[in-house]
Amino acid sequence: MKMTQNDYYNRVYEIVAEIPYGRVTTYGTIARYLGVASGARMVGYALNNLASNSDGTVYPAHRVVNRLGQLTGRAHFPGDSMRERLEQEGVTFKEEYTVDIENHFWEPGMGS
Repeated sequence: MKMTQNDYYNRVYEIVAEIPYGRVTTYGTIARYLGVASGARMVGYALNNLASNSDGTVYPAHRVVNRLGQLTGRAHFPGDSMRERLEQEGVTFKEEYTVDIENHFWEPGMGS
């Protein structure tokens, strides 16, 4: 059975909801976990869609970065809040907008 866009987005949200405090994962990692190896961009679309999601659920989308650890989604957060939220969780940075992904990476399905 083929997954619809809505199903895919909901699966992305389920995974994002599992990302532990103080950890990050990547768009590509989520896509691979869902069986769509080249679907990183679709994960980004799903997270962008959260802004129009009206069910009131808050997802820790600030914990999703690109494969290099860069905060490519920061334009979708007010001010510098993506970086600030990660810092509040103890996530360290190698550069101004690049997290130390080696020390904070989380793999879906692998626990915390």
